[in-house]
Amino acid sequence: MIVRKFVPALAVALAIVAPARAQDALVTYKSLSPELALDLARAALGECRRRGYQAAVAVADRSGVPQVMLRDRFAGPHTARTAIGKAWTAVSFRTNTTELVAMTQPGMPQAGLRQLPRAVILGGGVLIEAGGSLVGAVGVSGAPGGDADDACAKAGIEAVRDKLDF
Repeated sequence: MIVRKFVPALAVALAIVAPARAQDALVTYKSLSPELALDLARAALGECRRRGYQAAVAVADRSGVPQVMLRDRFAGPHTARTAIGKAWTAVSFRTNTTELVAMTQPGMPQAGLRQLPRAVILGGGVLIEAGGSLVGAVGVSGAPGGDADDACAKAGIEAVRDKLDF
């Protein structure tokens, strides 16, 4: 008798819970199109050129995978890998790399981050957000200092801001 009353109640409970679990099984997220990543990289490189810098610019997706890398013809050979590393580092730690510079100084709790493979703790890695969601990061290398790299990266983001708010 108790089992007969329990089975329908269990069926109703499963019918309510099953759709909720199915919804939790999948997530959706925003991602940059290759065209938008290229537009952003071109704008950042253009800003570096306008300032007289020979630089490299990389745009990585939200997982840190490079989508675009542009290197000006006279930028140093190290700049391409460094730009990719800055973008990867920003996405990996969900923090602009200029902020990581201060947070990882010797004696600070996060100082060990500087020893991690692939981490490039130098200014010039800036997060790209759209509608409150992280969609990637841009890394710039070759300008004279992290602040100048940051300025080029931010100019690239601003150049496509209207397309990011999708």
